[in-house]
Amino acid sequence: MDEGGSRIRRRVSVRKRNRRSLGPIWAAAAELVPENVDEEQMVAGSRRRKTVGEPPVEHNDSEEDMFGGYDSFAENSFLDQVDDLEQKHMQFPEHEKCATDSATEDLYSESIHKRKANITAGDSVTTLNTGAHHNRHEDAVIEPETDLLYDVPSSQVLYFENLQNPSNELDNQFSKKRDWNLPSHQTVKDPLPPNCIEPPQRNDASSSEVQTGADVSRRKSLKDHLKSAMTENAKMQAPVFSKTKQLKETLLSEEMNVAKKTLESSSDDRGPFYSLPSKVRDLYGQLKGIENLYEWQHTCLTLSSVQERKNLIYSLPTSGGKTLVAEILMLQELLCHRKDVVMILPYVAIVQEKISGLSVFGTELGFFVEEYAGSKGKFPPIKRREKQSLYVATIEKGHSLVNSLIEMERISTLGLVVVDELHMIGEGSRGAVLEMTLAKILYTSKTTQIIGMSATLSNVEDLQEFLEAEYYTSHFRPVELKEYLKINDELYEVDSKAENGITFSRLLTYKYSDTLKKMDPDCLIALVTEVIPNYSCLVFCPTKKNCENVAEMICKFLSKDYLKHREKEKSEMISNLKSISGGNICPVLKRTIPFGIAYHHSGLTSDERKLLEEAYSTGVLCLFTCTSTLAAGVNLPARRVILRAPYVAKEFLKRSQYKQMIGRAGRAGIDTVGESILILQANDKQQVLQLINSPVENCYSHLVHEFGKGIQTLFLSLIGLKIATNLNDICHFMSGTLLGVQQKILLKGKSLSEITVESLNCLTEKGLLQKDMIYESEAEFQCNFRITKLGRASFKGMIDLAYCDILYRDLKKGLEGLVLESLLHLVYLATPYGMVSQSDPDWMIYFRQFSQLSPAEQKVAALVGVSESFIGKKASGQAIRKELEEFWVYEALLVELTKKLTYCVKAELIPLMEVTGVLEGRAKQLYSAGYKSLVHLANANPEVLIKTVSHLSRRQAKQIVSSAKHHHRFFRSYSGSLCGSEVRHPKFLQREEAGRNLNDLGKSHHHLSLSRCHSE
Repeated sequence: MDEGGSRIRRRVSVRKRNRRSLGPIWAAAAELVPENVDEEQMVAGSRRRKTVGEPPVEHNDSEEDMFGGYDSFAENSFLDQVDDLEQKHMQFPEHEKCATDSATEDLYSESIHKRKANITAGDSVTTLNTGAHHNRHEDAVIEPETDLLYDVPSSQVLYFENLQNPSNELDNQFSKKRDWNLPSHQTVKDPLPPNCIEPPQRNDASSSEVQTGADVSRRKSLKDHLKSAMTENAKMQAPVFSKTKQLKETLLSEEMNVAKKTLESSSDDRGPFYSLPSKVRDLYGQLKGIENLYEWQHTCLTLSSVQERKNLIYSLPTSGGKTLVAEILMLQELLCHRKDVVMILPYVAIVQEKISGLSVFGTELGFFVEEYAGSKGKFPPIKRREKQSLYVATIEKGHSLVNSLIEMERISTLGLVVVDELHMIGEGSRGAVLEMTLAKILYTSKTTQIIGMSATLSNVEDLQEFLEAEYYTSHFRPVELKEYLKINDELYEVDSKAENGITFSRLLTYKYSDTLKKMDPDCLIALVTEVIPNYSCLVFCPTKKNCENVAEMICKFLSKDYLKHREKEKSEMISNLKSISGGNICPVLKRTIPFGIAYHHSGLTSDERKLLEEAYSTGVLCLFTCTSTLAAGVNLPARRVILRAPYVAKEFLKRSQYKQMIGRAGRAGIDTVGESILILQANDKQQVLQLINSPVENCYSHLVHEFGKGIQTLFLSLIGLKIATNLNDICHFMSGTLLGVQQKILLKGKSLSEITVESLNCLTEKGLLQKDMIYESEAEFQCNFRITKLGRASFKGMIDLAYCDILYRDLKKGLEGLVLESLLHLVYLATPYGMVSQSDPDWMIYFRQFSQLSPAEQKVAALVGVSESFIGKKASGQAIRKELEEFWVYEALLVELTKKLTYCVKAELIPLMEVTGVLEGRAKQLYSAGYKSLVHLANANPEVLIKTVSHLSRRQAKQIVSSAKHHHRFFRSYSGSLCGSEVRHPKFLQREEAGRNLNDLGKSHHHLSLSRCHSE
């Protein structure tokens, strides 16, 4: 058969199956034309079949349309019409041309009308070129757009494909019957040259009879095979396709293509939903209940700077809807511009919340959402060909991610960087890391857009110059916020028009008992019971421990009626907390959750935090006692926000922190008003008044803070990543940082270039960089820098440069005797040095744990310099002196001298002076009575002692004997290691009791004294 038949395949439509051309039927129909019809007539007839364009898609809600709209095999069925067409050819041979053309055209027109085609005459009719001559088999190839059998069901298509198979017996039989005019070596599938068709023998009657018989036999055989195959295939179950899903996918694909084209063009038509598919709008409605955008959001998204993909900074009050604008811009970048996106957030908890919220969008819209926080994140990120990635990262992980993209030369794949809480660029070492990240992006990629947002920005001009960005701001807030201050029992409303910024509001009338007043001096119970359980409340506390204490205190004095509020849900929540924690639950939460109260701070696991936040959002929990972390972005608003004190840890509250905390008051769509109450003492009143009336703090670069640690880290990464390797390039880079913008304010006495040179020299001295001098001439030279192995390891591992040399020495020392019998040695080496200042251990607990270590673990302690004597002294409260091991002998000599100078008595009385209650006079009495040592006193009988020493009461006698026994035990172990023949260098001492569990501190003094000269 012809090539048209080989193209037959199943084509699935959104609403109804579409079919490719079926060459065999037209080839068979063409053979019905008698031999006296010339080629020109056949060409004209075949071309009429190419006059109709592709019909529109017909809506059909049926899941499986087996026969494409044809109900039976008879009575106006498709096969019946084909049979009528063939009969006409046989009955009226003298009108072959007219019959063929008209019947074919009528049949095709009827098929088109059945499908309700809405096609104009100008689009459907093609001028016939009767002068053109084509081969018959070439004309049999029907274009898919004008296919007559467009609606043939899949069962018929399968049968026709079998007919096309050259190995099929039926095909071979038909080939033999059809090729009576061809040589034996040719087949129907071969293209026939025009000169190979012999003219028919019109005058031979026998030939006509043979031809007529062959035609009848062929028609019956074809019809029988068609009917039997269709019947059998109709019984088979066809694959079920979700047409609704296919329709949605098609519409989504079309809208994405339209959005992409409109973004690339200068047209004002930006697509159905801010250049995004309408599915995005539907997802926001379904998942977040957002049907319409605020007016400021629409204005911001349609800014010319946003349309031109310029950098942007925008600032609005908390709860104003800033995040939604950022999400829409990120989706535009992912779906329309087909670039990756990085979103930088301040805390791990906020990253996890954002991952949870955006994962559904990634699944539905076809992009990846990857978490870069804590221990999660792959460096370099996985390179994907078809789908884009949204990286949600903390500040530190975002910096490492940008470094890896620059190193792999993939920074151009990054289309957008969104920074939430942009004001944190001015907060300590974390702000310095954020500044490094943004400066590197600005320097290495001119196509990456940067979007920064914050609720608290002051010196925006400096940030604009640094980021080369436009600025948009609004004072919009969906819910009104009222601010109050509480001093004693009085509430004052913050009023900017008042003289001192506040006006009296009301007195608290809650009746307090003496016990309650002592437990709750700040009247927290009165403030929270005005709101809970019908509304939600947040209580911000200075520390994590205070959060737990306040939650328990509130529950102690709440009415039992609070236990009945959603009791079943709270019981289920406690069960869920136990299941995710292996059967254990925090005792504080176990006591507070039945009242609808819980604490929220970084001590919770991610699963616990997620469960508590869901319960709070649904109203099962009505009050959170929390730290300031919750104010930085976790979406948990409340009707009332209470600030327990104007402090975060031990530092006084900043204006930006205060605005963030009170910004959680008022839930859009739920509350009509939000309230914030700051509890303060009278001595903090002036500071608080200054706090509420002052502007937000300015953001200043922290690269030069902490002895220039930030700028040194930046230089190390610049040279390691080959962003800038010589002094001129490094200076040029620094001029584009926030420090470069603010150098006149921050750098007093030194220029930026001088600080740059000093920092580079410091890195060279530490062995992190190597300097190469390249002389271009006698008078000109260039200073290039190369990073060393230690330097590369430091910047890739994000090691604090203040500790990198110490860590290197520890690792080097560990190679000499790394103890692998347990993980303790590796844990010691992996512990950050910065945690030392944060740790304040209970030394008695420390000592108990130390005494339970295995011999191998005690060996680790000795190897790193932690001796048992040091821990014993800390546990017993003794003063610790740093000692040099080579001067061990002086200690034995100086001990006695120290005692003589302390007591100012004769040497023989010194042991007696150690006893509690014995002064010089009593010591002389005891010595004269024969009690000349601690041993004598320890073994004395108090009744005998009363009779031998004058003016000694029974109580004093018992006290002297008891104290002598205690000092004798300690002195015996102490002097045994330092006095007489027992005094030896520590390295010769045998540690016979090593590895034994020592539960009693008093029993371990002798053991600890053996290593006291090792104490730090």
